[in-house]
Amino acid sequence: MPLAFVCALILLGTGAVVAGRHAPAAVDTPVAAFAERFGEGVLTGFVLPTEPPVWLAMLALLTAGALWRRRWGLAATAVAGPAVALALTTWVCKPLFGRWHGEHLAYPSGHTVALVSTLAVAVLFAPPAWRRGLVAASAVLTGLAGLGLVGLGYHYATDVVGGAALAVAVTPVVARLAVRDRRGRLGVPRERREPADGA
Repeated sequence: MPLAFVCALILLGTGAVVAGRHAPAAVDTPVAAFAERFGEGVLTGFVLPTEPPVWLAMLALLTAGALWRRRWGLAATAVAGPAVALALTTWVCKPLFGRWHGEHLAYPSGHTVALVSTLAVAVLFAPPAWRRGLVAASAVLTGLAGLGLVGLGYHYATDVVGGAALAVAVTPVVARLAVRDRRGRLGVPRERREPADGA
């Protein structure tokens, strides 16, 4: 899982830069200035997907769909993936890095972890032909949510980067543990292919 490994490095590297800080990093300031160009109403709309009622509803639908299809491992991933990512965020990463935004520990962003881990589960559920489009849409949604979090003063941009990296690092690992086929490989849905003529 090269992508998960790269995201883990991003999480740790960015965390090392912002650890113990009570002020924005150099990259945070221009992002905040850009985000503030949007009105409060627009920023609130950007943040909406990070609110618990939204992503929990999405996870409930994904879990129900997996159970209906009797894909027990995918159902377990929908429950455990975001739960593990959020637990690591709250109880391990935030105390470890000690990065503050106002009066609260902010790195990595729990709002971002919740959203991106949910989107990662959706990508794993999707048919292979849909995944590239879904990944692109997820990236756009995450970027807009990040702008909202920054513009409304909840997080710095680096908190958002760390949250996205943690979610993408953790969710595939949980999926690999939960979803396996008989050969021990990741059992996400795949396109059925007919044998070639003469095979």
